[in-house]
Amino acid sequence: MKSRAFHLAAAAALLGLGLALPSIFAQEPPAAAPQETPPQPNVTLVLNPIGQKQVKLGIPAFRRGAGFTPDAAAAAGELEKVVRDDLQSSGWFQISGPEAFQGLALTGDLARDLEAYRTTGVETLLIGELRPEADKVVFEGRLFDVASGQAILAKRYRGALAVARRVGHTFADEVILFLTGQRGISLTSIAFTSDRSGQKEIWVMDYDGQNPRRITAHRSTSMSPSWAPDGAALAYTSFFNGPPGIYLAELASGKKRPIVQSGSLNTTPTFAPDGQRVAFARSVDGNVEVFTTDRNGANLRRLTHSGAIDTNPSWSPSGGQIAFTSGRAGNPHIYLMDEEGSNQRRLTFEGDYNDGAAWNPAGDLIAYTSRRGGRFQIAVTNAVTLGTQVITSGAGENESPTFSPDGRKIVYVSRKSGTKQLYVVDIDGRNPRQLTREGNNDMPDWSRLLPER
Repeated sequence: MKSRAFHLAAAAALLGLGLALPSIFAQEPPAAAPQETPPQPNVTLVLNPIGQKQVKLGIPAFRRGAGFTPDAAAAAGELEKVVRDDLQSSGWFQISGPEAFQGLALTGDLARDLEAYRTTGVETLLIGELRPEADKVVFEGRLFDVASGQAILAKRYRGALAVARRVGHTFADEVILFLTGQRGISLTSIAFTSDRSGQKEIWVMDYDGQNPRRITAHRSTSMSPSWAPDGAALAYTSFFNGPPGIYLAELASGKKRPIVQSGSLNTTPTFAPDGQRVAFARSVDGNVEVFTTDRNGANLRRLTHSGAIDTNPSWSPSGGQIAFTSGRAGNPHIYLMDEEGSNQRRLTFEGDYNDGAAWNPAGDLIAYTSRRGGRFQIAVTNAVTLGTQVITSGAGENESPTFSPDGRKIVYVSRKSGTKQLYVVDIDGRNPRQLTREGNNDMPDWSRLLPER
């Protein structure tokens, strides 16, 4: 799931020869050996993040009651902005904001104003109202079908100023679910590696790049975070106790504990869908292979025996398969195997360096880093048809993709600004947007949608 980990595995495997990590990282991959013949002709993959007609949604300025303190007014403004941004970035809507209604002769009486709204072509209207209540903000959001004038959704929230953003995210997801039948991702999070505190540590931020918070403080290199399916913990690689090991961070308690520390290299963990097992790369007699272990470090099991570097595993959403990177064909490529290690087969044939597989939630698409024309880009391949599409282009190296939990977006790392920053893009490559700006940020992993209660 974490792109270009092949370099890390190769470097660590060669440490016994007295080679330093930085020098290995800087090297280009070896020239390709004779390549396997693709099992079928190349197939073009067509990616469409929308899947249905966009809803024409009108969102006038939210109405505000009197008596807001400066802090409450700021929280109310943030809540309104979050709702608008969440709905806009979802891709489900064609949104008309307050500027679209400036020329209308509105009275404030919705029953009388509906005809004016109809002239703008909006199909659904979102009316928001905010008012202060002691040290809290009260928000009421209502959806109206413009053609009939009927209210179709109404929600009311009352919360402290500090949770204004969460209230906005919660309501936005309610709107998305009601109008599309699909769950929104506004309350999900992205884990990543960042050096903004001086050392590479594990961080988590909201899906939109806001509210970053540091998870580890090992003061040593920690990287490759992987979400537990329940969102309560992260597995990650850290060098803080010497050779790289696999550790677990419990988010609620802040506790950290080792999963696997033995040996000279353990890296790039990925959780099984049941949350009870972890696949990872491990050095064996100077070579790197894929292993699995229980969440507590028991039942260590080796899955690959290729004689080449096999690393960077990624467990499929159904749990039946693991994608991984292997150098057995010369340069690194993406391979698949059944979760017990059988039926190993090659997935990628285009590009001369492919690494960092990440599954979409449906389990039919795999995103990864692919070097095309001398530059690293993000590619997506159908795991059955092998149809492939490259979704990034232009200047800067792009790598380390991971899918959003609704499968409609990909977050990835780009060097287009000169430093490594996280960007999010629609699955078809449209609407790229920068999420981070501080320090260097790498190896993102997007949390899952939790089961509905």
